[in-house]
Amino acid sequence: MQAGKIFLNDKFILSLILLNSIVIFVQEFNGIPHFVYYLDNIFTLLFFIELITKLNYYGVRNYWKSNWNKLDFVLITIACISLLLDILNFQHAVSLEFLTTLRVLRLFKSFRLIKFVPNINSIIAGVNNAIKASYIVVLAFFILLFIISVLTCSLFKEVAPEYFETPLLSLYSIFRIFSIEGWYEIPDLIAERTSAFVSFLSKLYFVLILFGGGILGMSLINSIFVDAMVSDNNDDLEREIRSLSEKIESLTEEIKNIKSNI
Repeated sequence: MQAGKIFLNDKFILSLILLNSIVIFVQEFNGIPHFVYYLDNIFTLLFFIELITKLNYYGVRNYWKSNWNKLDFVLITIACISLLLDILNFQHAVSLEFLTTLRVLRLFKSFRLIKFVPNINSIIAGVNNAIKASYIVVLAFFILLFIISVLTCSLFKEVAPEYFETPLLSLYSIFRIFSIEGWYEIPDLIAERTSAFVSFLSKLYFVLILFGGGILGMSLINSIFVDAMVSDNNDDLEREIRSLSEKIESLTEEIKNIKSNI
């Protein structure tokens, strides 16, 4: 029983995850001894024991109340399936060969480290609030991206097919411009293939796209997202200040009552 309780110790589990992450990292080098792969399988078995221990200790209902436990369950299950495929040597079964790609997902076992980050729940709550506050702006941004992509595809698919041959390719190219990544290369290429007048108009067109979508659009999304992220902390601070003010007012009233009685 005491041996099982060690799997309920967060520090022990954190150590296992860190060591397993190192093993997974080392596995990707060439010429690694084969025992390193066995170490990864041993860690998978240890994580499986952790899962069984927690289910037995907390019970299924209480175990599933934690979102972190749900994430652990998914990741450990994937790792166990990968281990099972290795043990049964399914790589020769053509119909099940695609399942061996699950081995790559063992990398996500390292994702369990995130739950040990200090104040991670507050950070996640802040991100959730930021997403709720900015989803309308993000949606409007992608509608703008879609419209400009289709328009640009119609205008320049013959001139620069490597960037705008299809609406999907155009969508990617316009998003690159929005992210201010090599935005000048595209209008310069179009300028080389067109007349001076069309070259001027195309450069003006892409400058407006960069300014409207890349500078204003992306900046607006970032500002709203960051503001929503920090507003949660501001709300806590405001509640503390309000509570402190109420205590000061109450203390002031008590002092006045004491003075009046004297």
